[in-house]
Amino acid sequence: MFLVDDILLSPMKGLLYICKQIHKAAEDDFLNEGNVSAQLSELYMMLDTGMITEEVFNKKESELLNRLEQIEEYKKKHFESMNEENIENDEDGEVKVYPKRKNNSKRRNIQQQRH
Repeated sequence: MFLVDDILLSPMKGLLYICKQIHKAAEDDFLNEGNVSAQLSELYMMLDTGMITEEVFNKKESELLNRLEQIEEYKKKHFESMNEENIENDEDGEVKVYPKRKNNSKRRNIQQQRH
């Protein structure tokens, strides 16, 4: 019976996987502050060279700054639920985020023994 269920549900599982990948790609694109910063730099250069007017510059700059604020708010809201115990800095200064675990006592004991 389970084999029949798997065969019948496999197209739905494939579609769900594709939807998750599209969502992840869209979220990554939305949260990319580098693109917005690059657009701001390009906008400043266009103003300096006289390619755009001050009026157009102010409008586009406010749009890009609002976008940066949206990204920051989204990140705060999305990562707010994470516990600080799950966020660590490694030796290179990179931030590592670990999924929440039910029993963190073993992990803490190992970390305390290392230090």
